[in-house]
Amino acid sequence: MEINDLTAAEQQVRRAFATGAAVEFRAGDDEDAAQGAHWGPERTVRATVVRALLLNGPQEPGEIAALKLSGARITGVLDLRYGTTEFAVRLSHCHFDEVPLLYGARFRQLNLSDSVLPGLFAATVHVDGVLRFTGCRFEGTARLGGAHISGALFLDGARFSAGDGPDGAADGALHLNHVSIGDDLWAPGLQADGEVRLNSAEVAGSIRLNDARLSSPGGPALDAETLTVHGDVLMRNLRCHGWIGLRGARVEGRLELSHAHLSNPGDTALRASSCTLGELWLRKSPPIQGVLNLRRAQIEVLFLEPEVLPTEVLLTDLVYTSLTPHVPADRRLPMLERDGDGYVPHAYEQLATSYRRIGDDHAARLVQLAKQRRLRTTRSWYGRIWGYVQDATVGYGFRPLRAAVWLLSLLAVGSIAYALHHPHALKASEAPDFNPVFYTLDLLLPVISFGQEGAFAPDGWYQYLSYTLIITGWILATTVVTGVTRTVSRQ
Repeated sequence: MEINDLTAAEQQVRRAFATGAAVEFRAGDDEDAAQGAHWGPERTVRATVVRALLLNGPQEPGEIAALKLSGARITGVLDLRYGTTEFAVRLSHCHFDEVPLLYGARFRQLNLSDSVLPGLFAATVHVDGVLRFTGCRFEGTARLGGAHISGALFLDGARFSAGDGPDGAADGALHLNHVSIGDDLWAPGLQADGEVRLNSAEVAGSIRLNDARLSSPGGPALDAETLTVHGDVLMRNLRCHGWIGLRGARVEGRLELSHAHLSNPGDTALRASSCTLGELWLRKSPPIQGVLNLRRAQIEVLFLEPEVLPTEVLLTDLVYTSLTPHVPADRRLPMLERDGDGYVPHAYEQLATSYRRIGDDHAARLVQLAKQRRLRTTRSWYGRIWGYVQDATVGYGFRPLRAAVWLLSLLAVGSIAYALHHPHALKASEAPDFNPVFYTLDLLLPVISFGQEGAFAPDGWYQYLSYTLIITGWILATTVVTGVTRTVSRQ
């Protein structure tokens, strides 16, 4: 491009570029870049001029050239595909008429803060420093898949809207799949109307999505499958309509969803299956609207308040080391009863183990008892009957004092009955003195013998009472042995 082709605004930008000086076209700090389509030639710069400066701009000896432009209207397509620029680039509060094409380009630093763009095509872009989109508004899809950013990525206060893909269907709002970020992904207050893709991305620092608003009703609002984060993922006060997908993700620090509102009725709201998390915080939030999927997840610390749980959860093979806050077992058990996979023994064992780990053996026994009762519902009719017997007598071995109550009650009934009506002796000359207490014990205890049962024989309805005591004694002994065996095997 010839020098004499430049407009007055472009000449000003060219002169400032050589020394790295800033060019300010804004009429005021409150000016809205969304109105940039109406800005006149006095603040319009062609994209071809910007491209020429970034690829082969003039430099003055002893100065550091840079493009620092604010409040300009960029017309035409800024095409820097596969290009490399050694200069810092700041195009803030600018209005782009066309989608910039930055595929495969390499920048030292790129700052588009508070600018308005119809979209962005910057897949596989390389930024050796910081990439900043603070306060930007994208009216179409921003594509950054496969980007490599050595520093941090700033998306705080940015707004993204879904654009159309090649087939005319919605193509999501923000593509960050397979990106590599050498520092934090800083995005508090981000707003996205459409899918945000973070699948297979790697972040060396933390992801901050506090106060973000994600909307993709019935679809993926945040798809972060196989995401790797070496720090934390903070989504405090998040508002999400649509599902969040974290299947196979690995977060070494904390995944926090405190004060978050997750809504995807009729489908999964949070998919965290097969992920590995240092901590998962679900607290101080209204109940999740949708399914919570934690199948096969491995979590060191699960901070889960019962009030946050939705009406359906999926907990098959979930493993956690610590469960907080510490609440009574009856507040945790509804979580297991809402499992959409039905009866999941492992979920009960995990909950019981977490209580035993902190020394709350009573709560652990209640969970184990609830497990046996849930198992009973899956068995045949005769198995359920036997289960009810074990539950009523000794609480499946988790309430051993019940056996003593039953024994003393039956002993009292038998002792009183046979004290009022002595059974006759089979051999009067050889029979010992009759004792109603030990006679009843002989009937109740199937192993121990006091010599009373074989020496006396009741008649009439007392004989049926003896049969009842014998049968009840065998049932009681069998259930006690079953409970003790279960307890010993657990230890």
